[in-house]
Amino acid sequence: MAHESAPIAGEYVDFAKPPRPLVWDVLVRLAREKPLGFWGGLVPIILMILVAVLAPLIAQAPPNQQNGDIILQSPSWAHLFGTDEYGRDVLARVAYGARISLWVGIASVMIGVFLATVIGLISAGFGGWVDFVIQRAIDVLMAFPSFILILLIAGVLGPSERNTIIAISIILLAGASRVVRGQVFAVRANTYIEAAQVIGCSYPRVLWRHILPNVVDVIVVIISINISFAIIIEASLSFIGLGVPPPTPDWGGMVSGTEMGYLVSAPWIMIAAGSALAITVYAFNMLGDALRDILDPRLRQL
Repeated sequence: MAHESAPIAGEYVDFAKPPRPLVWDVLVRLAREKPLGFWGGLVPIILMILVAVLAPLIAQAPPNQQNGDIILQSPSWAHLFGTDEYGRDVLARVAYGARISLWVGIASVMIGVFLATVIGLISAGFGGWVDFVIQRAIDVLMAFPSFILILLIAGVLGPSERNTIIAISIILLAGASRVVRGQVFAVRANTYIEAAQVIGCSYPRVLWRHILPNVVDVIVVIISINISFAIIIEASLSFIGLGVPPPTPDWGGMVSGTEMGYLVSAPWIMIAAGSALAITVYAFNMLGDALRDILDPRLRQL
């Protein structure tokens, strides 16, 4: 069968060729239109994920193995990032710490944004007293400063990986639900939503089949931008002793506690963990900004 093509806006589109998958299309546009978001965002994130997955192969020793003979040893071929005050290999702790920071950041954002999406859909979709009650509850949650509230939640629940995820998720869902709610209101005003209801679609079906697919781009941007925020919060909680408890390797924990006393005499301890944290946060910010520009049609021509 011969390929048919028709001119559209000065270009020829091959109708016989199946459309590219959405994810592949986003990746191609990201590489072409936002090279900084691709090379400065996506690529470092992929590399950091590989470091976390391949930590047993990268580490030169177990992350919690202590050796009194090599305490505070400067970087060398035997220990590329040096050792800490307990003789533990810093490279191993940074590599294994990537697992904790990435897992807590991604898991907390996924849970928080999932709850925010459900709340936003229900609030804007049903409106009326349902929207009023939900939004007043969100107002109460947002009335407290974010970091004060997360300290309260983490302090009540206690320091652990699971409780850190719960605390960050609660903080994220308030603001994210407001964004989703506003987007649902904008989509609900379109005529095809009214048409779907006219032909007999139930409102839950309209929410699931017609409204939700049109707010996915906003949800993706919320996720990509908030992961960097979640990683910083996790590191901050670990820094003050309310995050992942020691001796679990964690980037925030590596720059806190007794190691602060070695800022001058053994700076490699904090430089390694701090650099990994900074690179990861920067990469997620770059990727989030690029995805926002690509997925938001109002910003594509800017």
